Amino acid sequence: MRLSARMQKVEWQIFPAQPQSASLINELKISPVLAQILYNRQITTIEEARTFLNPKLSDLIEPELMPGVIPAVDRIEKAIKEKQRIVIYGDYDVDGITAVSILHGLFRLLGAEVDYYIPHRIDEGYGLNIEAIEQIIAGGANLLISVDCGITAFKTTPFAREKGLDLIITDHHRPSPDGRLPEAVAIVHPNLDPNYPAQSSSGAAVAFKLAWAVVNRLKGGGTTPQHLRQYLINATIFAAMGTIADVVDLRGENRIISSFGLRAIADSKLPGIEALIAAANIKGQAIDSFHMGYCLAPVLNAAGRMGHARLAVELLTSDNSLKAIRIAEYLKEQNKQRQQLEKKIVKHACAMMAERGLNHPDRKTIVLSSDDWHTGVIGIVAARLVDKFYKPTILFNISNGRSQGSARSIEGFDILQAITSCKEQLNTFGGHAMAAGLTIDAAKIDDFSQAFENYAASNWKDSEFISRLEIDAVCSLKDLSVPAVRLFSSLGPFGRGNPAPVFAARGVRLSASPKKVGVNGDHLQLVISDNSASLRCIGFGMAHLEKKVLENEFFNIAFEAQIDNFYGNPSVQLVLSDIQFDN
Repeated sequence: MRLSARMQKVEWQIFPAQPQSASLINELKISPVLAQILYNRQITTIEEARTFLNPKLSDLIEPELMPGVIPAVDRIEKAIKEKQRIVIYGDYDVDGITAVSILHGLFRLLGAEVDYYIPHRIDEGYGLNIEAIEQIIAGGANLLISVDCGITAFKTTPFAREKGLDLIITDHHRPSPDGRLPEAVAIVHPNLDPNYPAQSSSGAAVAFKLAWAVVNRLKGGGTTPQHLRQYLINATIFAAMGTIADVVDLRGENRIISSFGLRAIADSKLPGIEALIAAANIKGQAIDSFHMGYCLAPVLNAAGRMGHARLAVELLTSDNSLKAIRIAEYLKEQNKQRQQLEKKIVKHACAMMAERGLNHPDRKTIVLSSDDWHTGVIGIVAARLVDKFYKPTILFNISNGRSQGSARSIEGFDILQAITSCKEQLNTFGGHAMAAGLTIDAAKIDDFSQAFENYAASNWKDSEFISRLEIDAVCSLKDLSVPAVRLFSSLGPFGRGNPAPVFAARGVRLSASPKKVGVNGDHLQLVISDNSASLRCIGFGMAHLEKKVLENEFFNIAFEAQIDNFYGNPSVQLVLSDIQFDN
């Protein structure tokens, strides 16, 4: 769902009709529009379409096929049988939190001596660090298992080996381009075998596969004991949460995991999950990927952004309802503080942009810094500025002459490559094409900003770096019946690789006067019609278009179609993504 409108004009990219989809229409007895949507998501064969439309747990890839799983299970089995101390080391975001929760819950269920460690976002930063490993060794650990991190930990893994600490790395981030791998007893990573079918697994999905393989090993050739079977069902909730929150491709195996995780959450009796749902104010609702990504995940993320992510793991793994409720309510308040800080920093950043001319059309990038910004929030704010101005953005928080930064990019602009070109000014950096983290001495920020802008200007492609809206099909309003929209909704969970279907309708007109709605009057409510039907629309953040809508007799709309039960009877409401005018 698009909750705000960008300031730039959006180019509509309408998928062409696919004559090849006739085979899907005829064989599966589906509508042409549904077949078109599947083709747009590169679901082109009958077998792929059947799997996509009816995901089954039996279609999951056997866990033992995940690269590195067998030696990892060998070492874990030994640790459990010999009562060795195991520590799980995870990242502080939702993917890391849920991955830790999956393995910690299993090992505790199996009677292992187990604990977990999550670094502090601000004090320690991302990934394995030597100080943490020293602390873990001092606590008597024999085996350290990383989740959602470690694949490029070349400096810290030799230290662990020298100290006699066995290390299993489980990760999903991009390995080193030169093929180098860190020292470890085992490395569980989908990309280590290019033939492995699920290359875009989340960290939580990798942890889920490892946990499943451990269950398979310990049950031997017999049936899975009921308590372990229930554990695996519960683990799909965490795996789905990490997968959706980490914005990985929601096709293939990720779709199966997310689908069953969302089904399992409806019946979950886990105290932490029940408390989290209540804190997010969505109790009693049919939870989908939107709720998972925009209601539940931010509450969990608030732990790592505003405090310490260990608290989020305590919530998810708690078997005490009262304790879970207390933690969930605390994290809810932390998330409210995060939201307030986010709004404050966005406002401050926009004012700085105007003051420094960074909002000029000729300017390709946004680089801003302040000693008044919270390090745990600047990544979200950078993403908000990208959404608003559609420019690669880096925000820095300055503290004691040093600065931590978060970078976010636009489609097609590899921000890690751009940052790498300016590495002489940086202390550390890492990430991927769309997002990165970096540290720098505050005195070098201006020079870095200019070098970053120069790189962008030299590598800018006007025809590629524009805000695009992909539209699945052009339709008439009569095509959007309640049964049809319900069918489109069943294609979820939606996310990267499988976005919610977006449609366009041309030549629509107002059927009633538009209304500005919302607490601040930011949103636009319309009733529109064409020659076939009339429907209600809501345009979030589009109140500024009220005059334009009134001035144009006809206009074009792009939208997502949803079922609205607000008035008791189900009806179709269009959530506007964009409005186009002829003048």
